[in-house]
Amino acid sequence: MRELYSVKVKAGKRVYIFDVKATQNQDDYYVVITEIVKEEKPKKSRIFIYKEDFNKFLEGLTAAINHVKIELLPDYDYEQFDHSPIYYNRLK
Repeated sequence: MRELYSVKVKAGKRVYIFDVKATQNQDDYYVVITEIVKEEKPKKSRIFIYKEDFNKFLEGLTAAINHVKIELLPDYDYEQFDHSPIYYNRLK
């Protein structure tokens, strides 16, 4: 499994890393989302998203985020924490 591309998002006590990886024989690709929570002992969680699920995953994530932003907290300032840079790293 080879990492081809990576995006790191720093968000307060959390870091989200989106990695594009290739299978061992390089004929397929998938995305790994890693969340690292900075505490006394850092915690790491991972989700693997396979190409056949990309559209459904994105649709579900977008729907959930939009529900919070539009229905539950429409007056919240979501851009107040946007000052952290996003790091893109093409590895191939």
